[in-house]
Amino acid sequence: MTTQDATHAQTPSSTGPGEPSQRYTAALAGEIELRWQERWAERGTFHAANPTGPLTDGKGRNADPSSPSFFVMDMFPYPSGAGLHVGHPLGYIATDVVGRFRRMSGDNVLHALGYDAFGLPAEQFAVQTGQHPRITTEANIANMSRQLRRLGLAHDDRRSFATTDSEFVRWTQWIFLKMFNSWYDVDAVRPDGGTGRARPISELEAEYAAGTRSVADGRAWAELTSAEQREVINDQRLAYVSNAPVNWCPGLGTVLANEEVTSDGRSERGNFPVFQRNLRQWNMRITAYADRLVDDLEDIDWPDKVKAMQRNWIGRSEGAHVVFDVVGGREPVTVFTTRPDTLFGATFMVVSPEHPLLDEVPAEWPDGTSDAWTGEHANPADAVAAYRAMAAAKTAVERQADAGKKTGVFTGHLATNPANGQLLPVFTADYVLMGYGTGAIMAVPGGDERDFAFAEAFGLPVVYTVATPEGFEGGAWTGDGAIVGSANDEVSLDGLSVADAKSRMIEWLESKGYGSGTITYRLRDWLFSRQRYWGEPFPIVYGDDDQPIALTEAMLPVDLPDVPDYSPRTYAPDDADSSPEPPLGRNDDWVTVTLDLGDGPREYRRETNTMPNWAGSCWYYLRYLDPQNDGPSATVPVDPSLDSYWMGPNHNATAGAAGGVDLYVGGVEHAVLHLLYARFWHKVLFDLGYVSSVEPFHKLFNQGYVQAYAFVDARGAYVPADEVEEITAGDGSSMYVWNGESVTREYGKMGKSLKNVVTPDDMYEAYGADTFRVYEMSMGPLDVSRPWDTRAVVGSQRFLQRLWRNVVSEETGELTVTDEPASDETLRHVHRAIADVRVEMENMRTNTAIAKLITLNNHLTTLEAVPREAAEAIVLMTAPVAPHIAEELWERLGHDESLTYEPFPVADEQYLVQDSVTCVFQVQGKVRGRADVPPAISEADLEALALADPGVQRALDGRAVMKVITRAPKLVNIVPAK
Repeated sequence: MTTQDATHAQTPSSTGPGEPSQRYTAALAGEIELRWQERWAERGTFHAANPTGPLTDGKGRNADPSSPSFFVMDMFPYPSGAGLHVGHPLGYIATDVVGRFRRMSGDNVLHALGYDAFGLPAEQFAVQTGQHPRITTEANIANMSRQLRRLGLAHDDRRSFATTDSEFVRWTQWIFLKMFNSWYDVDAVRPDGGTGRARPISELEAEYAAGTRSVADGRAWAELTSAEQREVINDQRLAYVSNAPVNWCPGLGTVLANEEVTSDGRSERGNFPVFQRNLRQWNMRITAYADRLVDDLEDIDWPDKVKAMQRNWIGRSEGAHVVFDVVGGREPVTVFTTRPDTLFGATFMVVSPEHPLLDEVPAEWPDGTSDAWTGEHANPADAVAAYRAMAAAKTAVERQADAGKKTGVFTGHLATNPANGQLLPVFTADYVLMGYGTGAIMAVPGGDERDFAFAEAFGLPVVYTVATPEGFEGGAWTGDGAIVGSANDEVSLDGLSVADAKSRMIEWLESKGYGSGTITYRLRDWLFSRQRYWGEPFPIVYGDDDQPIALTEAMLPVDLPDVPDYSPRTYAPDDADSSPEPPLGRNDDWVTVTLDLGDGPREYRRETNTMPNWAGSCWYYLRYLDPQNDGPSATVPVDPSLDSYWMGPNHNATAGAAGGVDLYVGGVEHAVLHLLYARFWHKVLFDLGYVSSVEPFHKLFNQGYVQAYAFVDARGAYVPADEVEEITAGDGSSMYVWNGESVTREYGKMGKSLKNVVTPDDMYEAYGADTFRVYEMSMGPLDVSRPWDTRAVVGSQRFLQRLWRNVVSEETGELTVTDEPASDETLRHVHRAIADVRVEMENMRTNTAIAKLITLNNHLTTLEAVPREAAEAIVLMTAPVAPHIAEELWERLGHDESLTYEPFPVADEQYLVQDSVTCVFQVQGKVRGRADVPPAISEADLEALALADPGVQRALDGRAVMKVITRAPKLVNIVPAK
């Protein structure tokens, strides 16, 4: 047999010769599944009812506003041209099982699926073929929708959309305008009682005009020109334009976010070199929300790993800013340090190659300059210029990855340590980034391993300010200890603990004007521009002064124009001096536009960058709530009453005060960026009063991956996995053969390039959708990656075949259940399964729930006829996992309505009480007998029963009993006399 896809060989598509005509085969499963999918669509079975508005349930009813709501959601899929393989539906099936279970538990469930349709793949295909990316995208969506519908997912299709839809783009641009027209007031009180929130720019302008807020330079607002006023305001917007270092990729012709650059300083797509350039780009002021993004993690139910990743990405650090005077310099240098207590141990400084201190350096090397510091240059100007040029060829990610190499050069500058007055040489090194902290560090090699390595490389002194332990052999001491060697005439830290020394030093720095306690963040403002075609246009134009001007809401959406060429202008991959030219800039009729923005018709120039593909995924969950909220009368993205019902604080028993989507399932690869960006957008909308929940996603669940074997031939090329044969050698080992040639087996992701893809379409044809669903849900815990093995799918099919036989005759198709009461034994099996399956379903342990169902199913196969009460219970419990066969059996059991909203069975406690338990009899710790005993048996009776057991008597072999240890009702251990 093949190791990858033996489906057609193992399971015929119809009954074979001699097989019963009504056996549950792939052919019968397919007929049942397609029929029920049509019925569900016709009846609106999965239509989630809003409490108000046109979206009602399948019977035309709005939801009771007081009814329990449950919003379950999958991470936004990108509609790939390759379609789905069997790994993709894992999360979709899991959320479908949860949603179906919650409907049967009485919740009004909202479950829908849209498409994150802007993105580079469709644009690259357009560049290659000339076909508009919208055509490609819509074809991919149609194919993916077909594959998912065939899976039987209980989505409300009325709520589906794509981020490329003009109506959706309108609201994405509307949210951008709200950010552009907002600023962050650190002193404002939020609706949740916290301090700091976004406020409309109009309120900032009013405060300046009224004199209740002062301009930074002290001038009155009325004294500023109109252009100066706009500049003051623009510098405070949440969405703003700035000249800043960005990742420029000439080979792709676009700038890239940090997450799109590999650790080797190359683009993830295309593997082109990436360079640091100062370019004028759009940014989002996510840093204003850094504290809230960290603190509010405590209020949501997310995996600890994901929370830690977000905290690390934000990188909140408490410490101090310390000011160092530079000898002969125009400005002092400020550093941020988390260890101000080590200031007496600072022996040199390092600044970023982009630091303004390097715009002017001494003409000559100071006396005593080591040859190792100069980079073999005759003067500081040459040394710094050469090092800056080298650093510019690296990205921030690459520079951090190369930090261990410890390159650098002395700048010729000397700075004064404010703690002891010593002159410190100032180096420049590319592992210090201008975008983090202040772009400068004080180096304490006695307490920092990175600083110690640099000091060793350049022959710089090492001073210890924390007492080292006995036996310490050198290097950086990063452990705890008493402070030593840290005193001057005004302050002494000696003998203090590290924590107390930090506080004492900050107090002294502030009293002397040498620094202050502060908090800094690793998080940088979000680069929000892309030089691409296939993305949302910015609703921004520019006037004569080149300042950004917002369009009015009535002018939205700004749709993409047709362009003669979809590709940005690209350059030689190593042309670091090139500049972006976006595709939208080639349509002059669209770029130059006459508009009336309140002061009469004037000519403007449109923004030609587009938004990154993250934009739509920052708020798409809100669109599911109110997908028909379009037209001129719609003034907000989501009706407040719908937001409150589906996502508001405490909207159900588990939502909590933060509110949000009740269950969000997706891969851990989105742990930081998508989730961080969406939380940021949501908090802005919360501040401005457009949503009621503090967080967008209450519970996050990361599913594992479906992995598969791949096979490589002697050339190192992948061969089709479904054509590989597994041969067992005489010693029991396995070898793998393709076309008579031995191949090597690998294990990893499933992918087209590895030639190991199995598609859902293959599974539908060979087994049916329900079998596929049961197999994926039974492979293991949802949060663990698991191997795909087509040969094992037949086990899930056999479970469903047995379930079918327990209700329906394979020969005639007639109902075989009996209306006679079930025996007490069967009722105990049924109600134990009900109790166990409910617990497993509530905790998303679907694999163990299926195991409990299989156990019950196997018991029912031993009966001459299955009692109706047992058959209906197992059908209802199976419905969330295998909904099509369950619907069919439920109907054949005589029910007219779909089981979708039937109550999930409830266990009867009387059948959960055990009539007997098995007691183990041991002699000297070894099992010698067993007996079924009443749970309430006394220790004396249990001891007597054990001593009378034949196996115990044989083990004692006439010896006297020294001791009997009884643990009623489950254990008796007998210790014989020696």
